[in-house]
Amino acid sequence: MPKDLIVLTADKNTEYGIRGLLSRPASFGIRPIQLDIFVHSHHDPGCAREAQDFLRPFLRHYHRALVIFDRVGSGREMVGREVLSEEVRGRLAATGWGDRAEVIVLDPEIEVWVFAPSPKVELCLGWSGGRRPLRRWLESHGLWEANQAKPGDPKAALERTLAEMRKPRSSAIYKHLGEQVGFRGCTDRSFLKLRDVLAKWFPPGGAK
Repeated sequence: MPKDLIVLTADKNTEYGIRGLLSRPASFGIRPIQLDIFVHSHHDPGCAREAQDFLRPFLRHYHRALVIFDRVGSGREMVGREVLSEEVRGRLAATGWGDRAEVIVLDPEIEVWVFAPSPKVELCLGWSGGRRPLRRWLESHGLWEANQAKPGDPKAALERTLAEMRKPRSSAIYKHLGEQVGFRGCTDRSFLKLRDVLAKWFPPGGAK
C-alpha cells in the first residue's frame, strides 16, 4: 500500500526540523501519517530544478509529495517565493503528481523557523545562566531589528548565538526545536503554508 507522504528536502537541518515537527501531528491538527524524508544531493538548487526527476519514481508509492527548500542558495534568488513555488509545483504536476504535490519555499532559509515567539527557543539553544533575553542580545549585536518579527539574517543570528554558548551546530538542534517549540503565534508565511497544506491533506478524521 502507498504511504501517505514523501518529503524532499535540501539538507539535513530541514530534514530533522520536519521530523521534529511531524513527530507531534496533533499539534498540527492532523492525523498520524506514514512518511519518508529524503535529502537531495544537490541541495537547494537540486530541489528547485530537479525535484520532478527525483520524485518521479515514487509516484505510485506515496499519496502525496512535499518539497521544501531555501530560496537563498537555490540559484533562483531573483524569483519571489510564491513564483518559485509555483514553478516547481507545475513541473511536479506535469510529471504525474497532478494536485498531489506541494512546494514550500523557505524565505530566506530554514533558520527563519528557529526564531519562533516561544520561550522554548532559548531552552533548545541552551541560552541560560541568567542571561538577558536572546532577542535583546541579538538586537545589541545588530542581528535583530527592534521593529521586526524575525532577524533579517536568521542563519547569522543562529550561528552567533551558538558560538556565544559554545554549542556546536548540528541537525539535532533543528529536530529538538521541531519537537518542543509551540506553533501558536507563528506568522512566517512558509510555515503557515505548511500547516495549511498538511491540514488539508491529512485531517484528523481522514482516511488512513
